[in-house]
Amino acid sequence: MVSDVIDRDDRFRGILDRLATKSIDDYYNPYRLFEWPDRLPEDMWWMSPELTTTYGTEWAEKLTPQQLRTLSKHESINFYSLNVHGIRELLIEVVGRIHTAGFETPSEFFHHFIGEENEHMWFFAEFCLRYGGKIYRQPAGAEATASSAKIQSLLVFARILIFEELVDHFNSAMAEDERLHETIRGINRIHHQDESRHIAFGRELVDLLHQDLLQTATEQELADISGYLRRYLKHSFDSLYHPQVYRDAGLERPHELRRALLDSPARAEAELRTFRKTTRYLERTGLIR
Repeated sequence: MVSDVIDRDDRFRGILDRLATKSIDDYYNPYRLFEWPDRLPEDMWWMSPELTTTYGTEWAEKLTPQQLRTLSKHESINFYSLNVHGIRELLIEVVGRIHTAGFETPSEFFHHFIGEENEHMWFFAEFCLRYGGKIYRQPAGAEATASSAKIQSLLVFARILIFEELVDHFNSAMAEDERLHETIRGINRIHHQDESRHIAFGRELVDLLHQDLLQTATEQELADISGYLRRYLKHSFDSLYHPQVYRDAGLERPHELRRALLDSPARAEAELRTFRKTTRYLERTGLIR
């Protein structure tokens, strides 16, 4: 058992070294990288239509092409707002653990992680405020109570991983979508570049925290973790469906529209597509059952 721990730690150190080197090699100055036009065209897609909340539903047929594009603008602003709020949460959690007992090994990479995520938060907030005039507020509901510090840390980094994989699914699609303005493609492209490293790191760290927890956790604790992560997956995806977005896009009865969209078969299919790789990883590791 001791040799297994040592082997896993050595492997983790090797991965962290490679990721840290890649962070240094790929470093960019976001304050110089982006050129911000005064405005973006209102008659273009601001988000790939396949990623919008009405895609595959009757509303995609009911709304006019311009209404759908207007909706994509506000859904785009909401998506980047989700990034701002999610990054703030993960920065608080990671800063609270850097150079503390139990996190000695990943602390050097945490420095790269914190720096990059802070810059991501800046350019997502900049986009929201320049082109939407606001950062959308997000509902509460992601908190979890844990019976030990080990469980709390596992849930924190599992949440971070789920959030990053959700975001990266959107980033990777929009980075390549020629229907979008280059400014939109650019911020998605650069975020995807960094998130690929963060996801690789997150999967390794979550797996190590889980393996360590398995030595002492009860069956009930493991079941509670599984149940919480399933709820968090749903909560994360549901955050894309924001009634204020529908109101700002000029759609009537926004709360009713949100409920109808959340109940549609298209929503369940979209969640499965978005979290396909994430769910496979969580099931393979035994984090969700």
